Amino acid sequence: MQAQALLANFASALAAGDISVVDLTATLGPDTPVLYLPPQFGKNTPSFKMHEISNYDANGPWWAWGWMELGEHTGTHFDAPSHWISGKDQPNNTTDTLSPQTFVAPANVIDVSQEVAANPDFLLTADHVRAWEAKHGAIEPGSWVLMRSDWYHRNTSTEAFLNSDENGPHTPGPSVDCVQYLLTKGVLGFGNECVGTDAGSAATFDPPFPAHALILGQGGYGLASLVNLDKLPPKGAMVVVAPLKIVNGTGSPVRALALVPKS
Repeated sequence: MQAQALLANFASALAAGDISVVDLTATLGPDTPVLYLPPQFGKNTPSFKMHEISNYDANGPWWAWGWMELGEHTGTHFDAPSHWISGKDQPNNTTDTLSPQTFVAPANVIDVSQEVAANPDFLLTADHVRAWEAKHGAIEPGSWVLMRSDWYHRNTSTEAFLNSDENGPHTPGPSVDCVQYLLTKGVLGFGNECVGTDAGSAATFDPPFPAHALILGQGGYGLASLVNLDKLPPKGAMVVVAPLKIVNGTGSPVRALALVPKS
């Protein structure tokens, strides 16, 4: 009965506007930036394409619809454990086998936007996280850690968003010791506003791409290309992220939402 009352109160608060629904999702279309890997890492994902089937015309006089061509990890997207070699043997590691109980979870939002404005190669470290916890409270097991960098404001062009030069991409992300520390907290996953969960320089780390290698390797999740994290409090928001139920899916574009109580 207590759980029933909680849901009833939640529904009433949502209807009354006491809880805001914040969209954390970037628009998905032909201009959506996608990750470009160096040739030695293999193939790249294609850009998003929408193909028309009918548009109230001879192909379908009363309806309009189309079919999509896109990668699993395009736009605002979810990384399942099977996305990385370290997670390939985890149980229930694909988008069709994940527990939906994990699709709704608390969010810890760590604001490093000022640091990133000064240095696009900024790395979130374990010490940064500990300092944040000293101010806002401990990170709970089973919760998301979302790194707010305000990088999503660059999502006006692929060049600005990927921010690459002859030395590679320059985008913020977590350090190795940060990811290791988050795993001791039992986090559900890590989210970033950049094209991927790892920093642009993460190929040089040990291990490379720690957000992928370590978190997915422990059965955790990733979220990338998030937007509007500046509209969330450090604590108190609930994130709703449900990947498409793709057979053997390594990830999925998502409509990520945050439920935020109005102060």
